[in-house]
Amino acid sequence: MDIEALRSFLAFVETGSFTRAAKQINRTQSAFSAQMRKLEDEIGAPLFEKDGRNLMLSEAGIRLRSHAKNLVSFHDSALSQMQKFQAKTPLRLGCPEDYNDAVLPVVIAALKCAAPMCSIQIYSEPSVSLRQKLDSGELDGAILTRSPNSEEGYWLTADQGVWIAAPDYQMNFHQPLPLALFQFDCKYHAAAIDSLTKRGVDYQLLACCNTASAQRAIVRQGLAIGAMGKLSVSPDLRIVENMPPLPAVDVVLAVGAKPHPLLSDEFLKQLSGKFRLRKPQLHLV
Repeated sequence: MDIEALRSFLAFVETGSFTRAAKQINRTQSAFSAQMRKLEDEIGAPLFEKDGRNLMLSEAGIRLRSHAKNLVSFHDSALSQMQKFQAKTPLRLGCPEDYNDAVLPVVIAALKCAAPMCSIQIYSEPSVSLRQKLDSGELDGAILTRSPNSEEGYWLTADQGVWIAAPDYQMNFHQPLPLALFQFDCKYHAAAIDSLTKRGVDYQLLACCNTASAQRAIVRQGLAIGAMGKLSVSPDLRIVENMPPLPAVDVVLAVGAKPHPLLSDEFLKQLSGKFRLRKPQLHLV
């Protein structure tokens, strides 16, 4: 089986979409479809089946998934061993600003341990933007908030949404509750608005922020309360109890279709293991 065809197949497994998979491997959707048909002809069985409007893996596709991951991993590992000089190529890594304190340093420490002379370029943007840059080949890897029921990336940690306020902030439910939230595409934004609406709590959306630091600064001054992941709460803010529950999310490290030599399958599995053994250090007031 052609290794690039297997890599393309795994791009679909990661994204669940022919369109996104084709974009990740820099092919047109028709070229990607032709590559998958050729792989199906070689195997002698369909790899995909329709589930309503969605395309899912068939029984053969599910069986191929584990074999493809192993074959691509062995290929990339061998290539990495033969081309160690490529590790000197700067690693382009994306990370949402809200994970800069609790998640990014652990990843950087692991990379430095694996390759002490590595060079890393960090891009702090929202997960949506980082995912687009990963698909277009502008990034080698990205720390992302994973969508529910997705297999995207290597699991790093879980984060729980919480409500935050300044230490001395007094809740006043006799007037609209001022809110400082992330942008509209953030899960915590939608969940916060929905939960307050269902409880009949009047609110004022004071500010929509695209960075955690902006949201924390507004909340810190007592101008509003906010909703963010527990990993992003700074020591000078408090978690507000007795508020509507917010969702939990998974944080993962996703890699491009052609991973940087530093982001080998072996390294990523070891990194995931480091996070599983590590408890987040949260400073709450």
